[in-house]
Amino acid sequence: MPNLIALAIPFFFLGIFIEWRVARARQLPVYRLGDALADMGCGIAQQLAGLFSIVALVAGLNAAWAHRLLTLPDWAAWVVGFVGVDFVYYWWHRLSHEVNFLWAAHGVHHQSEDYNLAVALRQSVFTSLLFFPFLAVLALLGVPPLQLGVIAALNNLYQFWIHTELIGKLGPLEKIINTPSLHRVHHAINPKYLDRNHGGTLMVWDHLFGTWQPEEEQCVYGLTSPLRSYNPVWAQVDGYWKLLKLARHAPTPLEAVKVFFKSPGWRAPWFPHPALPPLERRAQQQKYDPQTSPGRRAWALAQFVLLVLATVGLLRWGGALGWPVKLAAVALIYLGLIHISGLLEGRRWVVPFARPAGR
Repeated sequence: MPNLIALAIPFFFLGIFIEWRVARARQLPVYRLGDALADMGCGIAQQLAGLFSIVALVAGLNAAWAHRLLTLPDWAAWVVGFVGVDFVYYWWHRLSHEVNFLWAAHGVHHQSEDYNLAVALRQSVFTSLLFFPFLAVLALLGVPPLQLGVIAALNNLYQFWIHTELIGKLGPLEKIINTPSLHRVHHAINPKYLDRNHGGTLMVWDHLFGTWQPEEEQCVYGLTSPLRSYNPVWAQVDGYWKLLKLARHAPTPLEAVKVFFKSPGWRAPWFPHPALPPLERRAQQQKYDPQTSPGRRAWALAQFVLLVLATVGLLRWGGALGWPVKLAAVALIYLGLIHISGLLEGRRWVVPFARPAGR
């Protein structure tokens, strides 16, 4: 089946451009270049990683469906698939906020300290693997893999438009479907907003299980423990690196195991650092925003455009390439993403050919 997310890439960038222009016209500080390129770089990293995982994921769903417990009529498979995908998405999403090893992956999506359409593209390379067991349950219940793939992709595509501050509350729809207002709450680190509104398309699950929260006070975005990097490759592993470092301080092997299965809010007496105080107002937040020259910013943006074109080409025609060539191409794009972050952060290790852009 075609990769619906990859096919939607031009529309993603069109939406981001329109939002940026509207925000600029309204003089709203919605976008920062480094943060936005890191967001979109994470999306590129995820899509390219999917070139290697998709075969195993499809094979796993086919195996689950081959051992299905039910055989559904076609129309029923679509209905069960739509409701089922939204239901298991809620529980995967909720657990990803409540279990550390899942949060280490899903937290990538929450790293941005801004909130805009580019944030929708900020995804973890591990998401598909971690969501797979939830989809496999639906395959066992008789939903064919093709339909699961289509419905899951549409569920993700729906969530693109809700990542914006430019759309206010939508009245009665706030009770029924996921909206920009409700999803702003989900991304906020204000204490009253933490771990709320986990629904994908429908909000019925949040109402049923007590996690629905309307937007009331202004949202503060990011992580309670900020990433402080524009590197989209490092962003993918930072959460796991922090868990491993924390586990090294554990006084016993059991406590070390707990690090990966407890919630992100868990605090043990042996933790080496105290918890950071919660942020309740944007005025308290100091966003990660290193400054660099206009030339370097322009050079970074030009390189990013080239990497986007290379990514689209690889997603579209890369299936015909051998694995070594495909792996080398992906590695080069990843290195390009790292280089762009180095340009925007003024890193000393940026290679010499970046020097003209610093004039």
